[in-house]
Amino acid sequence: MNLHKFVSDSIKEKLAVLNTDLSNVTIEIPKIREHGDFSTNAAMVLAKPLGQSPRDIANMILPHIAALPFVADTSIAGPGFINIKLKDEFILESINHKSEIINQKSQIIDLDYGGYNIGKDLHIGHLRTTVVGDTFNRIAKHLGHKTKSYNHMGDWGRPMGLIIAWILEHGMPTDADEINKMYPASTTRANEDPEWMERAKKITAELQNGNPEYRKIYDTFAPMSLGRIDDILARLNILPFDENRGERLVAEYIPEFEKVLIAKNLIVTDDGAEIIPVKLNTDNAPMPPIMWRSSAGAQTYAAADLTAVYYRMRTDNPTDIIYFTDSRQNLHFTQVFRASRLAGFDNVNLQHIGYGAVTGADGKPFKTRDGGVASLIGVLDLSVESVQKRVAESGKNLPDETIQAIALAALKFNDLMHDVKSDYIFDADAITSFEGRTGPYILYTAVRLNSILKRVGAHTCAQGVCNTPLQSDERNLLLTILDFNRIINTAFDRRATDMLANYTYDLCQSINTFYHNCPILRDDVDTATRAHRIAIVQKSLETLSIAIDLMGLKIPDEM
Repeated sequence: MNLHKFVSDSIKEKLAVLNTDLSNVTIEIPKIREHGDFSTNAAMVLAKPLGQSPRDIANMILPHIAALPFVADTSIAGPGFINIKLKDEFILESINHKSEIINQKSQIIDLDYGGYNIGKDLHIGHLRTTVVGDTFNRIAKHLGHKTKSYNHMGDWGRPMGLIIAWILEHGMPTDADEINKMYPASTTRANEDPEWMERAKKITAELQNGNPEYRKIYDTFAPMSLGRIDDILARLNILPFDENRGERLVAEYIPEFEKVLIAKNLIVTDDGAEIIPVKLNTDNAPMPPIMWRSSAGAQTYAAADLTAVYYRMRTDNPTDIIYFTDSRQNLHFTQVFRASRLAGFDNVNLQHIGYGAVTGADGKPFKTRDGGVASLIGVLDLSVESVQKRVAESGKNLPDETIQAIALAALKFNDLMHDVKSDYIFDADAITSFEGRTGPYILYTAVRLNSILKRVGAHTCAQGVCNTPLQSDERNLLLTILDFNRIINTAFDRRATDMLANYTYDLCQSINTFYHNCPILRDDVDTATRAHRIAIVQKSLETLSIAIDLMGLKIPDEM
């Protein structure tokens, strides 16, 4: 049940008798629960159109709100805010009611995240696109939307030419480790040797035009690299992509799409290259054109992204296409979206979610101890080492599977709890703490709830949560659980995965406060109260488990 929506709709329906605009009336959840379960600014909003003071309006509409069957008490605070307290019986009825999520506006959403590069090791810059994209995919599926996830790989541009040039001179690699060393070595040489760079450019163009020798080399090393990527994603507990369709496969549709662009007179020749101007008369800042084809005749990065829109519209007919990439690509996607609309794709919502950087304590991009770019697995391994150290210091002996689960939660939760647009500091020792706003704290809470239910076995409350009046900590926990539906819908609407993560932390705080202040298995707790609180534990674990799964975390058996 979306409790917030139900209460909000009921209040607005009750106030409809005033025959005035209620669109700016909001129903909020007070930060301090003692003030009420909900509050509304209705009196503040209606004061001007009704020509009275907010306090007078509040006194006038208070009886209308108090008459709602689920309202236990109302009061006026400050200049005219109305606080509302719900009846315990209504909270119990709501928490015991099993309601399926009904989404009246199911969407077809193509999600573009990952964007890994063949021939390169995954690095810390891939952390956010992977974790945030995967979590948003899970949220959308949970809400009943149809999603299709794309790993739009960099597998057809100049890096392929640089790798093939190196292989032609040094021989075929035997594994992904060797491949991942070839690209930086060839790039370094190209930066120092213009002839080597020209050779790589020529190989790239010939590869794209079907050179059989280069295709054979590509078809040998590309699967090795993709296999390594799949192994890393499995360790991170990322859902398999629906399509690993990168630049190479998109290239098959370029000739077909190019006819559309030519028919609309969108492609212009400029100094040997082919471009698509996207600047508008209203632009005050520079807006470069899209490079459709380079002067060397090679397919470009922008052409691949633009053709990918064509492919997805032709294949999936989505309502939305959402990209999760580094915020430094904002200009690139502005260009691609403009060109897409010029090409006729104006019936789809194109959206770019640009994320901030993962930094060190100095505020600069996080580096390894030797100053290099940190690999994605290296960052996870740092988290594992920190968890191992903490567990050893505590005197516990946890299996490796549990250590890995805790480290994974530490890394992913720390990423998710920050606003995706903001930079944040990575500190392995801070994120692996078992206390505070951390992944291990979330898992520990779930393990604690599981432990309680294992101890009571089959002795559970068949009739659900049942005791009234509710104690304050029971009440606060149940209201937090009932707020999950609002949170998950708002997180989806705002593309804000941090809302899910921070709600999960708040839920765990409410759970642990309840655990400490409301004894469950103590001898002096009567049977009815024990059954009632065990049922609360069950409801808490159900919601917490869903939240944990949506973040791609795993609950261990012990901690």
